[in-house]
Amino acid sequence: MQDACYSPWAVQTAVDLANTLRPIKGEDALETVEQLRDFLDDHPAAEPPRSAANHPRSAANQGTGPRHLTRADLAEVRALRETVREVLERANADAAEAAALINDGLRRSRATPVLRHEDDRWWTEVTSDTDRCSAHLAATTLSALASVIATLGPARLGVCAGPTCRATFVDLSRNGSKRYCTRTCAHRASVAAYRSRRSPR
Repeated sequence: MQDACYSPWAVQTAVDLANTLRPIKGEDALETVEQLRDFLDDHPAAEPPRSAANHPRSAANQGTGPRHLTRADLAEVRALRETVREVLERANADAAEAAALINDGLRRSRATPVLRHEDDRWWTEVTSDTDRCSAHLAATTLSALASVIATLGPARLGVCAGPTCRATFVDLSRNGSKRYCTRTCAHRASVAAYRSRRSPR
């Protein structure tokens, strides 16, 4: 979709945040302040801006994650992760509840749309007027999911159909038929189905 109002990098940030928790595997990649710092370094567009002129995807922003993170920051981001994951898990079955979660999260983060201009291009970006990393991360991720729902529909948000996975995903493809988070999970499922068909009854 050429004129989509969502930003793929922001959508991916939301999915990556949700998938720092793998409930079936019992894995959590967001247990320490250092892990939070690493996540923000890998997703610089979700950081509080150093300058209002910064482009969210500019090379100058790479690797400039905040260095004064606290356990309180970690707790806030972990709470946000729970909200983002809940939106991804519920949107397909209960779009109204997912919308309520998004709206509440955006209100709490004091999210505000901002009009930007660079290289003869205009775009809108949702940001927060606070310096809390959780608020900027909320503005980035929740507004991205809201845009996907508004543009493509709530069925594009989902959870991997792999019985031992349950990672979340957002389907930005043309046909919207995604059921697995990765090709690896899809291949694993097809192999399991093939073996099931071949096994003696």
